[in-house]
Amino acid sequence: MTSLSPVDAHWSALTEVLERSRFAAPTVTAWGRRLAEVLGQGGRLLACGNGGSAAEAQHLTGELVGKFVHDRMPLAAIALHADTSTTTAIGNDYGQHEVFARQVRAHGRPGDVFVGLSTSGRSGNVIAAAKTAADCGMTTWALTGPAPNPLAALSDDAVAVPADHVATVQEMHLAIVHALCAALDQALEVT
Repeated sequence: MTSLSPVDAHWSALTEVLERSRFAAPTVTAWGRRLAEVLGQGGRLLACGNGGSAAEAQHLTGELVGKFVHDRMPLAAIALHADTSTTTAIGNDYGQHEVFARQVRAHGRPGDVFVGLSTSGRSGNVIAAAKTAADCGMTTWALTGPAPNPLAALSDDAVAVPADHVATVQEMHLAIVHALCAALDQALEVT
């Protein structure tokens, strides 16, 4: 019996979870349509995560403010972890638990969309931000690892990636971010 190399094993895991995640396509398509409505009417998207999830959240906001494939109007999107002065000040003055929630209270408006990313679905500061977003009248979505988990449970909608490894979850989150941007651009009729 031959064992796979680490690279082949990684790619095999990613291929498997990609197939197992096709269930999320209708959800991601619906999210794209909803974002087109919200952002097209002057609303905004707030996103956050920690570590690799922060990178994926910032990737999402970068695609919205910039462009995904084709040029279009810039869309209002804020990666809550990206303002290091604000993040470190809040962490110092109020604690890590409030780092994102306080920013949601500052920037979130009823009807806006919050996206929380957490590979475990148990990141306390992301959960606190999602709860705050719901209290502010925002729509809350989560990208997480396997369900059940607290972030997916408290969000209005979630895509819980059925993968065992953090890296595979993060890679699927990036694929979902790109699919969401494609669905959004289609809803906005961007060509």
